[in-house]
Amino acid sequence: MNTTDNTRTYKYFAFISYSSLDIRWGKRLQKKLENYSMPAAMCRKHGWTRKPINPLFFAPSDIQPGGLSEELKARLRVSKNLIVIGTPASAKSKWVAAEITYFRSLGREKNIHVFIVEGEPHSGNPDTECFNSALDKLSIPEILGANIHAKNYRWGWVNREYAYVQLITKLLGVEVDDIWQRHKRWLKEKIILWTVGAMCVVAAIAGVWLMNQPIDIRVSLEETSVHNSYLPPMQDASVTFTFDNEIKTDTVSSFSDNVLFRNIPHHFLGKRVRAQVACRDFISIDTVFALTKDLALGLCRNPEIYGNISFRLWNPMSEKTVPGCKVEINGIETVSDENGRVTLFIPLESQRTRYSISAEIPLQDTTVHMPCGKNDVILACPEVK
Repeated sequence: MNTTDNTRTYKYFAFISYSSLDIRWGKRLQKKLENYSMPAAMCRKHGWTRKPINPLFFAPSDIQPGGLSEELKARLRVSKNLIVIGTPASAKSKWVAAEITYFRSLGREKNIHVFIVEGEPHSGNPDTECFNSALDKLSIPEILGANIHAKNYRWGWVNREYAYVQLITKLLGVEVDDIWQRHKRWLKEKIILWTVGAMCVVAAIAGVWLMNQPIDIRVSLEETSVHNSYLPPMQDASVTFTFDNEIKTDTVSSFSDNVLFRNIPHHFLGKRVRAQVACRDFISIDTVFALTKDLALGLCRNPEIYGNISFRLWNPMSEKTVPGCKVEINGIETVSDENGRVTLFIPLESQRTRYSISAEIPLQDTTVHMPCGKNDVILACPEVK
């Protein structure tokens, strides 16, 4: 891309002169200037491209460093501007002095600009002086450099940005405010994006931290079957959770009680885990469900424990069972089978821990105690033959 200056066309917009100790700043400045986009309105007004400071000649990317060879002189001749990186090292560099002197000899000394990154101009101290002595020979009364350390604003990074804009406006021949105001708006937008980005990072870190914090799981039991206050209450239900290869067990003493499983890894929350509940007189649970912090597991009473009545009528005199005998249990009539066995089921809501019993023959026992089963017998009175 060629740069036009009145009737002269240049290959490079600027030649960057620097000391080998300042190569990092040279690369940074080249990247910053070549990629700086100007407002579309200003580009139309001045006939610029969106990135007008382009290309720049910087020796590490274009030529092997060395003395002021004929090749470097040729590059200086086709450069519209000369940018000198001002540091104590460049102030002492004879190669920087030679480049300034040669560019001055081309009659373009007004196109020499200094970008100060270290030291002080005209300090008189060789350790801090950042202006090469060749600059003193310029016919410009006082050359001012764009200084990244100038105290124009509170924050150092803003002063650095202001120095970039100062150099850009000098290179383009426009007022600083024409670009700086827009640049400040861009900086504010950038700060907002940085802030939002930082907040997102903090939120993500906090989320990861929370996801790795252990949690406590509270477990209670609810009776899902018909409640019967005549039956023994639920006591000491064993609750077991299986988390991958870890098993945790605790006891719930009653329906009004709950247990706390502590220090469960957070990543189990919402995942399916195995739960087992075992309790006397109730149907055991063995299920899989999605884990939450508060769980209420339904527990159903086993209706067979106090509802299934089964016994044999036994005659101790004949040592035989009593078949075909009418029996009344808790007001419900039934008949013993051919083996003398009496069976009856009582619905859950009517169940008791014991039932009254009578028969058409005298009985020694008038009460059936629950639970009872196939090995239980009710004895007839001895006088029954």
